[in-house]
Parts: sequence; structure tokens; C-alpha cells
Amino acid sequence: MKKSLIIHPFLFAIYPILFLYSNNIRCVLIKQLILPIIIIIFFTFLLFSLLSFIFKNKKKAGLVTSFFIVLLFLYGHIYHYIEGFTLRGFEIGRHRHLLFVWAILFTSSFYFSMKTRKNLLKFTNLLNTIAFLLVLISLINIAAFMLKPKTSDIWQDMIKMEDRQTNTKELKKVETLPDIYYIVLDRYASASTLKEFYDFDNSKFIAYLSNKGFYVATESSCNYPKTDHSLASSLNMEYINYLSKSIKEKSKDRTLLYAIIQDNKVCRFLKSKGYKYIHFGSRVYPTNQNKYADINYNLYPLSEFPMRLYQTTMFYPICIKLGIPGIRLLQWKRILYKFEKLSEVPNIKGPAFIFAHMLIPHDPYIFDRNGNFLEGGESYNKKSRKTKYVDQLIFTNRKLKMLIDKLLSSSEIPPIIIVQSDEGPFPQRSITDGLGFSQLTRAELREKMRILNAYYLPNVDKGVLYPSITPVNTFRLIFNHYFDTNYELLPDENFIFPNLSIYTFFKVTDKIK
Repeated sequence: MKKSLIIHPFLFAIYPILFLYSNNIRCVLIKQLILPIIIIIFFTFLLFSLLSFIFKNKKKAGLVTSFFIVLLFLYGHIYHYIEGFTLRGFEIGRHRHLLFVWAILFTSSFYFSMKTRKNLLKFTNLLNTIAFLLVLISLINIAAFMLKPKTSDIWQDMIKMEDRQTNTKELKKVETLPDIYYIVLDRYASASTLKEFYDFDNSKFIAYLSNKGFYVATESSCNYPKTDHSLASSLNMEYINYLSKSIKEKSKDRTLLYAIIQDNKVCRFLKSKGYKYIHFGSRVYPTNQNKYADINYNLYPLSEFPMRLYQTTMFYPICIKLGIPGIRLLQWKRILYKFEKLSEVPNIKGPAFIFAHMLIPHDPYIFDRNGNFLEGGESYNKKSRKTKYVDQLIFTNRKLKMLIDKLLSSSEIPPIIIVQSDEGPFPQRSITDGLGFSQLTRAELREKMRILNAYYLPNVDKGVLYPSITPVNTFRLIFNHYFDTNYELLPDENFIFPNLSIYTFFKVTDKIK
């Protein structure tokens, strides 16, 4: 009993990861835990080994290691709570002040451990027990969820029942097929929304698209108000309301939507016709990367979960100070990188389907209207959300013009280009008051549901398009005219769902007209 297994530093190290995952288990895949756990275990081992060498006492080394790990992960939560807080005119909610306090706390723990002559056996056992129970509670929550039938399996069962070769007619030679660009601009509002709610006239950009040969569906709206639902619908050319029959109980589990987006009917159809699938990823899952793609483009393709975890640690502000990009700067670089790489696609041999999920003009607001990086801080916080949104949208327009000009001039075969939003911007009340979609007024639903939707369809009469076409019909129409399929166009409808039951749908089509 004089000896004790010192495991608490490693348990405390993985606990924040397991806790964050268990609280977001319905929208994070378990494989996203692998890299963070490997990194923190390796770091903890190095720190514990170094302190063991310094103290010549593993119990002391374990105590200081655990204290440092707790400080490491607690930092971001404390900073978020005190950010901008002032005491008698002194602003204490700044990184340098909190880091100074953290340094004092760690130094004190180091000094205490160095000076104490206590055996620390009982304290070590207590820490082992506390850390074990914390990890056990998270593991029980995770196991309870994992033992339930996986909703993603529902989609795989549906796929097995389908004929992947949707159309068996002889088509043109692969060499004569056009590239198809599906550029999804997250939360890009319609011209009517921009004018009504943002006091911005987007007519110049709409006129540019029209002059280039695009058909702009001026009355278009998203079928669903969130990215996961919207892309699951548009990339599979159908409404996803039928999922409520498969998932009968209330659920927030998004893994089924992720499976539907990743292995979607549009990509499977086009790959069966000889197309390469080129995927331009975002910072969020499930569009971060796609395992079914022939080529994945993304800059720093870590998904949102490990990045959010990193943001809670005290390493985050230190790394930014050392010049290592933070989440905002990474997003700024990622957007520019994707625009650059998109312009190079015409150089790739053979027909390609290009899916690009662009988190712009979606927040974070990182671009001014000239494309400069927006630092956070006092001047940034003084600008209204609407001003930052419009500025980012203006820059988006500028980059889109450059990209479209390049694609049209560089492509040997005129490409098909869809520029479409998956959802509109959130109304202010839904952000500040946390309102669900069912609590929004008619005007707020219009703001959320009306979107930009533009089509460049070479050698197709624009008369086949119409002002109110919605994303669910995008590829039905395109496949009919370019691949001789016989998809019926579906009624253009709009649906919302409660936050606590994302597979319970309510039609709101009449409310957004």
C-alpha cells in the first residue's frame, strides 16, 4: 500500500475530451477524438516524465502534472466568462492578465510540491479515484448512446436497396461532358432579403450574373433552414421528411444526415457516368472532407471538434501571440485557398463534379469588403453584425466574379455552374434570444429561408428554369437535360423543425411568400 499507481494525470488529460464529446455526441463522430487523445496523452507523458526527473518523486510529479492539465483546459472557459470584464476601471478580462494568474497558480503548485515532505499517497489515491469517476461517467454516457442502433445505418440500408446505376442509357463520350460546379455559399441571402433586412442593394452582382448567362431564381428559398438538412436534401434530390418515419422518437442525432451528405445520390450518379468527384472542404463536419471523393481540397483540414477543444486551452492565446494562426485566421486563409484552387480545376483532365462548401458570408466575419483580415478587438466589436455580414458578402461577390470569369474563360467545354446558398442568415432575435425556428415571425422566416440561387446551364433554354426553383430540384432538372433522365420536378416547399427534434418537420411554405 506504500506504492500507488499514478494514473490521474492521464485520466484528467482525456476527461475534457470525453466530456466535450459526450455533450456533443449527436453531432460529432467518435473518430474525431483519436487525434486529440493521442496528442494530449503524449504531452502528459512528456510533462510527467520531465517532472519526475526534476522531483525524483513520481507522486509529486503526478500532482503537478494533473494541476497543470486542469489549468490547461479550464483556461478557455474562465476567459470566456470574464472576457471584457472590468473592476474599478481596470480591464481584467484579457489574456495577458489571466495567463499571469495561471502562471502564479502553477508556480505555487510547483513550489508546494517541491517543499512538502508529506508522502502524498492518500492524496494520489484520492486524485486517482476522482479522475476515474469523472472519466467513467463520460464513458457511461457515451456507451449508452453507442449501444443504441446507429442512425447512419438506416442510410446504408437504403442505398443497398437502390440501383446505383440510375440511368443505363448510352451517353456522350466522357471527353465531351461538362464539368459541374456546385458552389454552396453558406447563409448568402437573396437580393430581396438583403434589401429588406440589411439595407443593401445587391443588384449589381445579380446583373453581373445575368450578363454572364446565369439564370438567377429571384424567388428561391432553402428547403430546410440548416446546412445538414439542406445539403442532405439537395445532394440527394429529394425531401428528407421520410426520415421521421425511420427515427420515430425525438432526436438530435445528426449522424444520419452526415451519412446522407457524405454518400449522396448526386455524386454516385455522376461517378457512374465517368466523373471525378472533387471535394472542397469547410471547417465543419460533414463537409470537412469526403472519403468518397477522388480529390479533397482543404487547408488545415482539422474538423471543428479538435479545433474547438484547442480553443479552450491556454495554448491557444500563446500560439496566436507566437504567430501561429488561430481559428479566425485559419478560416481566412482557408477561404482564399479554396477560391485559388477552384480556379485551377479546369486544368484537371476529364469531366469533374466539384462540390465546394464555402462558409462565407457565414460568420465568423473575417473579411472586410476589400478582403483584408479582420482582427478581433474593440474596433471589430463596435461594428454591427449586419455591417460585418454585408462587408463579407461584398468581398464574396468580388471573389465570385473573379472565379466565374476564370472558369468560363479556361474551360474547354462550357461548364455547368450552380451558385447556391444552403440557408439564409439567422435573424437577430434567434441569436440573442435563442429562439427556435417555430418561434420566428413571418418576416424572420423570410430572412432565414430566402437564398441566392443562380444557374449557368450552357446549351439549355433558360425557359426550363423558373423564379421559385429550390435546391431540391437543382440536380433533377440538370440531370434531365444533360443525362436524359426522367426525374419529375418536386413541389418547391419549405420546412422547419424544433431544435430538440430535428427529424420532426413542419411546412412553412405559405409563411415565407
